[in-house]
Amino acid sequence: MRSMTLVDPWLQTSPSVFNHPTQTQYRSFLALIQSPIKSTPTWPNYHSTPLAISAVITKRETATEDETQNPTTFNFKTYMAQKASLINRALDEAVSLKDPPMIHEAMRYSLLAGGKRVRPVLCLAACELVCGGRHHSAALPAACAVEMIHTMSLIHDDLPCMDDDDLRRGQPTTHKAFGEDVAVLAGDSLLAFSFEHLSTATVGVPPARILAAVGELAKSIGTEGLVAGQVVDIISTGISTVGLGLDQLEFIHVHKTAVLLEASVVLGAILGGGSDEQVERLRKFARCIGLLFQVVDDILDVTRSSEELGKTAGKDLAADKATYPKLIGLDKSREFADKLNEEAKEQLYGFDPDKAAPLVALADYIAHRQN
Repeated sequence: MRSMTLVDPWLQTSPSVFNHPTQTQYRSFLALIQSPIKSTPTWPNYHSTPLAISAVITKRETATEDETQNPTTFNFKTYMAQKASLINRALDEAVSLKDPPMIHEAMRYSLLAGGKRVRPVLCLAACELVCGGRHHSAALPAACAVEMIHTMSLIHDDLPCMDDDDLRRGQPTTHKAFGEDVAVLAGDSLLAFSFEHLSTATVGVPPARILAAVGELAKSIGTEGLVAGQVVDIISTGISTVGLGLDQLEFIHVHKTAVLLEASVVLGAILGGGSDEQVERLRKFARCIGLLFQVVDDILDVTRSSEELGKTAGKDLAADKATYPKLIGLDKSREFADKLNEEAKEQLYGFDPDKAAPLVALADYIAHRQN
């Protein structure tokens, strides 16, 4: 009862931490398709050409001396390399090889295979933005937990009973390497361990905030998050564009993809000590980049090769799944992505520009990524 008393004030004063937006609240995104793009961007781009942060950069790569940041210029590539290296070390230590060896090998096979690490980096960047100069260590276990859950979702999504994919992060999918039975168990184990790690490895943070973070993460992957998106995706496959509208497609993408990016940012803000207002503004930022991530994914699926993507290209088209290019065309999809990017960066107005630079650059990277 004592712990409940401790948590209650946080829950009462910050309901947004636990309440995911409803489908109706997300409908505002649809209006962006018809609205004009602003002539002057709110934030500058931090790169002149599209960036491709490949899986190579997340395999223990560290920044060299000549890549260090100029005090007046934010170096996104260096920032990503440093954070990815930090996250990979933490994941390697958290999910070590132990008995029974096969399941831990399967977990590590998927978890340490590379990847862009966008979600955990978002978590750390949000923490740094609100923590008032304190170190991001408060959010590192949460960043690892988010990546574990993301990896779990990929393992399960690739199964023959789901999307039936053979290639992920440039290597055979987990069920191809270890069998379907071990793949299912590896995903289950990563899911369970993510919550253990978040709740036991987070230090220096009030228990009420840790509990709020656990609740946020749990909600993002259940029937109000990943599971909801996946089940609607399953039942919608093969439905014609006439039968499936933008609102249904948005529901799938928001719940299947965007909610975990949103949780990544919100967890970082909560554990970093962010105020209710800061958490809510960063939630809105994350909603936009979460949907943006999937819109760009839809575009890349029809414009890039499997070698470029590190996963099977054209699979959505082959499976007759609804995508933004299929419903509104490639040009409109790109325009929608630009609008989502601007909408996201508008939510960062009022934060310290230097501290917000990583999130601004991450939004641009998500919008312009090539894989």
